Amino acid sequence: MSPNLVYVVVVGVLFATGVTLLLERSLTRVLMGVILLGNGANLLLLTGGRAGGPPIVGTTAEEEMSDPLPQAMVLTAIVITLGMTAFLLALAYRSWHLNGHDEVQDDVEDQRIMELAERDEGPGTADPETTDRVPTARADDDRRVAAGAPGRTR
Repeated sequence: MSPNLVYVVVVGVLFATGVTLLLERSLTRVLMGVILLGNGANLLLLTGGRAGGPPIVGTTAEEEMSDPLPQAMVLTAIVITLGMTAFLLALAYRSWHLNGHDEVQDDVEDQRIMELAERDEGPGTADPETTDRVPTARADDDRRVAAGAPGRTR
């Protein structure tokens, strides 16, 4: 049995739109992306099932029964999507309550790593005065050791 072409196109559109929305910085759009991905997964699971009569022994012949596994998987996916939706709604509400917006901010550590990469001072480079140290030490540790400040030691 081949799936209906309309279902395949709708699943593709739902997944593409969901992934696009997941890449946004607004938690509201991320929430909408999770919901669209969940609906796309549900439709994909349903297209994999066989249509037929109810899967109750004695009511329908065994070869005419529908497959109950995709139905059970869709119910599980609905519960998972509902949990993710509730969690993201709580995050968005908390962000709106604290900051007045629901934009996801850059991580401070990611910004530091980007600055090091732009200056070409990745974790594999060491200061010339600390050549006896492990060459994969972080630049912050090198500065602390050179200044005599307490910090991580190797």
